[in-house]
Amino acid sequence: MEASCAIPRLRHLGQISESRLADAEHKIEELWARCELWELTPEVCEMARRVGKGTSLRALDALYLATFVLARRTIGDLELVTVDTRLANAVRPA
Repeated sequence: MEASCAIPRLRHLGQISESRLADAEHKIEELWARCELWELTPEVCEMARRVGKGTSLRALDALYLATFVLARRTIGDLELVTVDTRLANAVRPA
């Protein structure tokens, strides 16, 4: 989702060609077609409260981490890929 939100910002900056942006949008759409969506449930919110405690995570990042933790219970070899240092550091003990 964040990748999709970045495209308009990049377009506004005008530093990347429109063809590269269009290619990126296409690749994002292909990726989304393969994704499984997880609902924001009370269990996710409670887990976010727990995993976010004692970290510098923002609320949305705590929700990301909570969803990852719960999804990993179902998909044992699931890995979180992020460039967000706070989130990467928080996932280590999760």
